[in-house]
Amino acid sequence: MLRRILASSRYIMIVPVVATFLGSVALILYVAIVLSASAIDTVRAGSVSATSVKTSAVGIIEAVDVFLIAIAVYIISIGLYSLFIDDKLPLPKWLEVHNLEDLKGNLVSVVIAVLAVLFLREAVVWDGTRDIAAFGGALALVVAALTLFLMKNTDRRQ
Repeated sequence: MLRRILASSRYIMIVPVVATFLGSVALILYVAIVLSASAIDTVRAGSVSATSVKTSAVGIIEAVDVFLIAIAVYIISIGLYSLFIDDKLPLPKWLEVHNLEDLKGNLVSVVIAVLAVLFLREAVVWDGTRDIAAFGGALALVVAALTLFLMKNTDRRQ
């Protein structure tokens, strides 16, 4: 009886799977609406200037950042589902998750992309008053550490 209960307990993972999936969808829809509204406002305003272009570019970069976060949350959802519920889920090779290390690797890859977008956003709005080199250096250290994690993780699986 205990064995059956423990075997069935894996289905409790439906809660984080559904929650992360819904969170990902909500982020994607929200940002799509914000981008659409921003584009409509820009067209309505009719102003074409270097400042408005820069503002639009920053808005798009921020949207890409949120989309990448939504993708990370989606990867977590799919990964948890395939790890705990159904490992026969048809997925592209790069999204296949066989253990928690694979899930962490996919997540870390998206985090690196998010950090790159974060730096790009800061570089676009840089006005010369802040120390962007220190910010870039700090991000580079984090990316290097995450890349080292990915390399060690890959070595461990081979």
